[in-house]
Amino acid sequence: MSIEAKFDKAVAIVQGLPKDGPVKPSQEDQLYFYKYFKQAKVGDNTTTRPGMLEFVGKAKWDAWKSVEGVSKEEAMKLYVDKLLEVLKKTDDAESKKYIEEIESA
Repeated sequence: MSIEAKFDKAVAIVQGLPKDGPVKPSQEDQLYFYKYFKQAKVGDNTTTRPGMLEFVGKAKWDAWKSVEGVSKEEAMKLYVDKLLEVLKKTDDAESKKYIEEIESA
C-alpha cells in the first residue's frame, strides 16, 4: 500500500465525482485538492502570478504557492487524508465504497 497508489486512486475519485452526486467538496476543499495535486505532480510553484482580472487563476496560484517546500510524498498524503475526511463526513454507501478503494490501494 504505497502512498502513490492511494494518491492516484484519490485523484481518480475526485476527478470523477458527479456534480450532482452526494459527495460535494466545498470550494475550499477543491482549492486544497488543487494545491496538493500540483505540489505532488509538479513541485514548487515557479510560475508567474496571474493578472488582476484572473480571480480564479490567482486563487489557484496563491493556494499552490502556499504549500511551497512540501515534499511530493507529504503532498500526496495530505491530499488523500483530506479526501478521506470529506468522504467520512458524507457517510453514504458511495462514500464508503470510495474509502474502501483508497484504503485497499
